[in-house]
Amino acid sequence: MKKLYFTTIGAILWAINVLSAQDNKTQEDDKYSIHIKKSKTPIKLDGLLDDDAWKTADLAKDFFLSRPYDSSFATLQTEVKILFDDNFIYVGAICYEPRSLYTVASLKRDFDGGTSDVFTVNLDTFKDRLNGFQFAINPYGVQREGLIFNGEESSNYWDNKWYSQVKTYEDRWVVEMAIPFKTIRYKVTDGQNTWRANFGRNVLQKNEISTWRPVPRNLRPSNLAFAGNIIWDENPPKPGANVSLIPFVSLATQKDFPRNDENLKALPTTSEFPKGIGMDAKIAVTPSLNLDLTVNPDFSQVEVDKQVTNLSRFELFFPERRQFFLENNDLFGTFGFPDTRPFFSRRIGITRNPNTGLNQQVPILAGARLSGKLNDDWRIGLMNMQTRRVSYGNDKYLPAANYSVAVVQRKLLNRSTLGGIFVNKENNFGNLTADQTKNYRQYNRVGGLEFNFYSKDSRFESETYYHQSISPDGKKDAGSAAHFMGYHHPHLNINLGVQRIGENFRADVGFVPRRGIWQIYRPAQIILNPKSKQVGKYINNYGIGTEGSDVFSLKGERLDSETSLFFFLNSPTGAEAFVAYSWSFTHLFYSFDPTNASDNPNPDSFKNVVELPIGDYHSKFFTMSYTSSRRNNLNGSFEVNKGKYFNGNATFLQGSIGYRYQPYGVFSVDCNYTKIDMPKPYNSVEYWLIGPRAELSFSKSVFFSTFFQYNTQTNNVNINSRLQWRFRPVSDVFLVYTDNYFAENIPNYYINAWTPKNRALILKMTYWLNI
Repeated sequence: MKKLYFTTIGAILWAINVLSAQDNKTQEDDKYSIHIKKSKTPIKLDGLLDDDAWKTADLAKDFFLSRPYDSSFATLQTEVKILFDDNFIYVGAICYEPRSLYTVASLKRDFDGGTSDVFTVNLDTFKDRLNGFQFAINPYGVQREGLIFNGEESSNYWDNKWYSQVKTYEDRWVVEMAIPFKTIRYKVTDGQNTWRANFGRNVLQKNEISTWRPVPRNLRPSNLAFAGNIIWDENPPKPGANVSLIPFVSLATQKDFPRNDENLKALPTTSEFPKGIGMDAKIAVTPSLNLDLTVNPDFSQVEVDKQVTNLSRFELFFPERRQFFLENNDLFGTFGFPDTRPFFSRRIGITRNPNTGLNQQVPILAGARLSGKLNDDWRIGLMNMQTRRVSYGNDKYLPAANYSVAVVQRKLLNRSTLGGIFVNKENNFGNLTADQTKNYRQYNRVGGLEFNFYSKDSRFESETYYHQSISPDGKKDAGSAAHFMGYHHPHLNINLGVQRIGENFRADVGFVPRRGIWQIYRPAQIILNPKSKQVGKYINNYGIGTEGSDVFSLKGERLDSETSLFFFLNSPTGAEAFVAYSWSFTHLFYSFDPTNASDNPNPDSFKNVVELPIGDYHSKFFTMSYTSSRRNNLNGSFEVNKGKYFNGNATFLQGSIGYRYQPYGVFSVDCNYTKIDMPKPYNSVEYWLIGPRAELSFSKSVFFSTFFQYNTQTNNVNINSRLQWRFRPVSDVFLVYTDNYFAENIPNYYINAWTPKNRALILKMTYWLNI
């Protein structure tokens, strides 16, 4: 199989090399070019753009619509100028928009995309059309920065320093940005220096997304294949030393109300008063290569996971939320398919106990990450993390472990990559006995190659990979291989993926919920636009499509299959209606309770449950959903799924409603209701999952959020509240409170609703210090 996949990669590379033009320069590059001049006089950052240097700066204008249509100029235009001096890149923008149309979710920094009016700067400093920096600001002067990866995907988890001022008028708002050269990564050549860049606007009330260089509406506005050129009249300054230290200190009080696992009998309460001190460091090894260090990291300010109703037979995926692992995660965490990741950073610090089957937190002692560019074509990433040994009972331990990841990526053709990854987890047993370590593997390693192709216009993409795991048992069939192809046209989306996961493929630091299968993915979609202008006032686009996947055993036996046919309709305001009919097949190769009642800590909820026997089952569902326009202060969505579920019936209801109290915050409530009716003697249930949330900003530096989750499936109520004071750029004080209770009575065990499980109060301070 390895020979087959390496041959396939070679054939694809040869075909693309023949069929793809090698000249990266196009007429569009010449048309969308802007010169950046050096300011000879100091620039005052005040949002007025009245300094003498701005009068001679080049102008980027005539922004073109990307959405809802990509066939005309924006009705609300933008004009952009850029300058630089020895320390900063300056961006000045006039954003035409009546003050009455401003839409801003809150004053909180790093707001989610699509929630506020925004002006955006995308910089591709290495011109690879794949990776870049993004800086955005809204009419109230609230900042958002992020990294662009895979050509167009963006993440706002990158936190760094830059400066800005905004002035508002009745018909426009004016932006003045100062982006330190130290904040970004770039290199200076001896000849003419050029970068790639694009500027964008989003005006929610008009549902207008526009860019300087036009981007087709089926692509994201941040797509770096459609960027113009920045031409430096004088070379930018060569990057100097850049070292930042970010120490932290934390104090906490926590109290647990433990219970016996078998009879839920209350045990003595325990109280702890943990305190911590640690530090992160950011060191620019070269102008394009960064070293991140962390000692005794603390993630207590990270928001809790959003809970879901779990009806799956396999492990659920929850996204990474810790800042250290989110930065540059595109380099480490996107190898493989979504369900075959060889590296998943949440495995570090949260490990599975093979003796209990539960995930447990383990402290991280220290870690280092080196990542960035070697030159225009080569990108590397190295990470090493060490965790501490943890006791979880009488003479029982989770061993200390060392985690290492090495990644190398080579740019090919116009904007494609060939990458390699190696992941290693090494358990340090130390003086533990053989009996204490009998269920642990000494090590687990995964290595592999992956080729990703993106066409110049982003219409065609493909991915091919092969990964091999290595464990002490030395078992065969320990590989995973796949190929994916996608075609993306404004009126047509076609995708096809095939993957094989070996019976003994193991990625202990990855996410692979299922092994020993072949799987096929086959989504497709047709998008249509109304020809009548009258109809176009109410319908932006509509279409039909199908989603589907098939799972087979390695012997070719069908295990699972899902197919849905759907129709969708989008309005010019951004509202969407959706209807679908789906059917699925499931072969149970072990008995299973489709209500997953065992997630409830109440023994009475599952001790008499009769599981469905091994065999074949069919399900059929009708789905209807609607999502309102996000430009309204009051907005929401709902989804109804009803139909046959295994050998019974089920109804799944989901709803969300939110209110934007502009610009101070958002109040929202998510509600999920699950009703499963199974014939006797099988289990029938009703589950509620309700999640009110409030996110408030008292100013641009003081924020408060609280998240309440009521979950009857797990019989748990969680409260997570966080007060944040950003007392200077990238320096914060956090006060975090978290609490867990029983959600429902358990009469036979004398437990009432709102009986506490545990609670904690944490105070943490971080400070960003430039050396």
